Amino acid sequence: TKENKRHMGDTKHFCPVSLKENFVLYPGRYEHAAKYQEKMYYFSTSEYRDKFLKNPEEYVAHNEPIQAPPLRVCLLGTHGAGKTTCARRIADKLGIFHIQFEEYLQELILPKTKEKVGPHVDEEPEEDDSKMPILSQELEDFSQTMTKTETEKSKQEVELTDEEEAIKANLMDNEALPPEVLDNIVLDWWRKEPFRSTGFILDGFPRTLDEAQYLSERGLCPEVAVYIQVEESDVLDRLFPPRLKKWKERQYKKMENKKKLKDLKAKIRV
Repeated sequence: TKENKRHMGDTKHFCPVSLKENFVLYPGRYEHAAKYQEKMYYFSTSEYRDKFLKNPEEYVAHNEPIQAPPLRVCLLGTHGAGKTTCARRIADKLGIFHIQFEEYLQELILPKTKEKVGPHVDEEPEEDDSKMPILSQELEDFSQTMTKTETEKSKQEVELTDEEEAIKANLMDNEALPPEVLDNIVLDWWRKEPFRSTGFILDGFPRTLDEAQYLSERGLCPEVAVYIQVEESDVLDRLFPPRLKKWKERQYKKMENKKKLKDLKAKIRV
């Protein structure tokens, strides 16, 4: 009752220092409160409260209302819940950026890995019919050539940096990303243009309690967090048919290529 009767400041229950310096609506804490010109202000930390008290005029409204930050949304849910489909539509409707977190991680290491990694990647490289051997000598040395090619390929692989190795381990084995790696990825979406003034919908982040804790420790507060909850049967109905179709197409193509190679070998023997 006492809280409701208080005459709140320009930012109400949000920290005015976090808003001014980081352009983030960070909920203030009752234990970090201060009074200025008969108005109550709440702060995210005691340090920010002390900073406010040293120069209050820097953090209060003067000739016009304080500008609020743009919309930032965290969209969460299990794999196959339809997050990306929903996020694209929302981003298009509201005119904000759509960031698919795991896809963004893939793009960071793709120049070196040359292909996407992780258990959710079900794409296989297409087999090139033009590479099928057409000479008897090529057929005889086929296995040796393939072994040599694989060896050379492994030698030519570009070495990943520590950050890229951490990203790859996260995509492959779900290992936690260190805070210093997240700093190089996530901070820009809150603090740098064009995201800072436009807003975004972050699709698939945070994924774990540690990642949520990271956002809290860095003061990166979304305005909205949405969790899409679906039944396992719905996910199965959505994901299984197209994946089964792709698998059948790959199997059919493999059988066709085996048949072509068998016929080619028979022709060369003749």
